[in-house]
Amino acid sequence: MISRRLRPLPLALTVFLAACATGPAQKLQAPVTQAPTPEPVHDIRHPVSAPVMPERGDANLWDDLRSSFAMADCDADPGISLWARRYTQNPDRFEDQIAAAAPRLAYVQQIAARHHVAGEFALLPWVESQYRPISGGKNMPAGMWQIMPATANAMGIRVDKNFDGRLDVPAATDAIMALLSRYHDDLGDWRMVDYAFNAGEFGIRRIVNEHGLPPAEPVIPRMPVKAITREHLVKLLAIACVIRDPGRFNVSLPTLAPEHRLVAVNIDNSMPIAHAASQAGMSPEELKDLNAGFRNGMIDSQASPYVLLPSEHAQQFRNSLLSDNRNAVQSVPGATVFPPLNASLSAATSDDASAPSGKTHTVKNGETLWSIARCYSVGIKQLEQWNHLSGQGVKPGQVLKVSAPG
Repeated sequence: MISRRLRPLPLALTVFLAACATGPAQKLQAPVTQAPTPEPVHDIRHPVSAPVMPERGDANLWDDLRSSFAMADCDADPGISLWARRYTQNPDRFEDQIAAAAPRLAYVQQIAARHHVAGEFALLPWVESQYRPISGGKNMPAGMWQIMPATANAMGIRVDKNFDGRLDVPAATDAIMALLSRYHDDLGDWRMVDYAFNAGEFGIRRIVNEHGLPPAEPVIPRMPVKAITREHLVKLLAIACVIRDPGRFNVSLPTLAPEHRLVAVNIDNSMPIAHAASQAGMSPEELKDLNAGFRNGMIDSQASPYVLLPSEHAQQFRNSLLSDNRNAVQSVPGATVFPPLNASLSAATSDDASAPSGKTHTVKNGETLWSIARCYSVGIKQLEQWNHLSGQGVKPGQVLKVSAPG
């Protein structure tokens, strides 16, 4: 599915990519480039959508990722190059692993860019799980981000017997990137953001309050944290090192064709995973792997109103759902015809759409306007209108109206 370029010769000279500053970095700003045409997330009568991610060309995945890096390069610490060589000690195996991860990595990278998070953090799932949808046992971390149940609850991520949102790539990634962005607002240093992700926000904040922010050197700060926390940062910078300069480690990075990129397609009705897979022209195992949050063999539209699919299967799935909806309408006398699949999202989330009256929601740590809209099955634009918001930023403790006035 994903092609690889020929691996360069072991002794080939390579040109190192320019490294970003090793000290504390500012929040990344979106690059001034021509805005890409987004892959639309077509709504099927459901007012909530997954984040709309732009489609990008093959070469831009790695170029965009490198250009968004904000921390140290390969030679900033001996441990970085040591771990980079460990990751790539079997070049063929590494190339297979990174090729399998590439669709998810590309999706994560674009959400990181939306939140102005340093590009290295798009590689966090490599350190945590190699982008695999790991199912956690009771009181165990789960998903490619390895989120603990208590953390998921604090972030507003649904976890129950029918659905585990920690394995939902769009929702979990959006929540994590919002959290990392907030960490950087509080701590002001991307290295401390990684420490907070691994060791916990409040513990790292106490250390910073006591000792102050670390200097730019050494790159791996000498702070009173556990060795595993320090090594976590080293591992993150090591995989970023490989992405910076793959030729240095005798590996090639895969090209990712547009048809293999992931898009979220909204759904209106629950259905068995096997049926959804048939509609998309995929095997049930393939679809389940991308949508591992759904349990019990069912896609529950109340738990998550979209499925994640490779772009090459998305249109077939949309067309099949449209055909099913038309057949259902024709079989019920007097039934209302559903809007077409390519109807604009704004039409599906107009002011006329309403939720039960009188509901409010108090924003929790890590929640975003998108995650709140998803929980209450309303549109982001609705929440902005009902609460007179000028943007999508919300703060913990803020009380929001989540239903139509009156």
